[in-house]
Amino acid sequence: LLKMGTLFSPGKLLLTSEYVVLDGALALAIPTKYGQDFTFDEVDDGNSTIIWEAFHQDKLWLKAKIDYKNWNILETNLPKSALFIAKVLKTIQEISTIKFQKKSSYHLRTNLQFPANFGLGSSSTLMNNLGNWAKIDPFVLNNLTLGGSGYDVAVAQQSSPILFQKINDAERFVEKVNFQPNFSEDLIFVHLNQKQDSREGISLYKSKAKSETLINEFSEITRKVLTVKTLEEFSGLMVLHEELLSSFLDLSTAKEQHFPDCPVFVKSLGAWGGDFILTSRFLDYKNYFKSKGFATVFSWGDLIT
Repeated sequence: LLKMGTLFSPGKLLLTSEYVVLDGALALAIPTKYGQDFTFDEVDDGNSTIIWEAFHQDKLWLKAKIDYKNWNILETNLPKSALFIAKVLKTIQEISTIKFQKKSSYHLRTNLQFPANFGLGSSSTLMNNLGNWAKIDPFVLNNLTLGGSGYDVAVAQQSSPILFQKINDAERFVEKVNFQPNFSEDLIFVHLNQKQDSREGISLYKSKAKSETLINEFSEITRKVLTVKTLEEFSGLMVLHEELLSSFLDLSTAKEQHFPDCPVFVKSLGAWGGDFILTSRFLDYKNYFKSKGFATVFSWGDLIT
């Protein structure tokens, strides 16, 4: 008996409430065109082996052969990454009623469609694909193996812009929303190519005392972002968001750090200091960013579904 199939989950960008989403601030997140594919072949052949192949933009990155009876890694080119994958798959075995239960061979392949340093959700797309494949809750799998607020898994699950709010470790509020501003063709994404360890940023954030007022201020900005009609209003909210978070984290903004003379707003997306920024077009913007050493610029339509 052979089972085969392919699943896909989109990547994500968090437009509002980075960091504070961990403490219950309402956040707006959107899916990207690029995501991760997951292809599976399963054969009931009396074996208990998994062949795992992970590709980055169609280039093989990780290969591992795993015996899931004893969870031994039999062969791999990247031991540390293979250990993590084995941990995730073992977690699936513990909570799924259908996968890795009887003697079958599995050939599992993932392909990340975007560069791994883009920060668009290589883990969340994997969690969602695996959860869907094993018929288990991807949030539970994510909590047990990675942690975080789970907004990225929610985007992968809904394939839509969403409002997200973490209620507690087990509960969340997720609502699909329409977010295609009439000025979206003016918005651009610039990749800073300085991948941050989001765990470092998060531990800095967690070390500071949060007030209810602070969380509410970000929730309010998120609500307003959904209703603005003009680029001017949107820019104002983005500047306010950066200033609030900058003074709370005691970190300089991306604009102060890299683009002090930029004539328009600059908003960090994700871990501060790395990944993408959101900004808007201005005269000769491509050359401006290139001259600063940032040549990877996407229009809204290039990146967002």
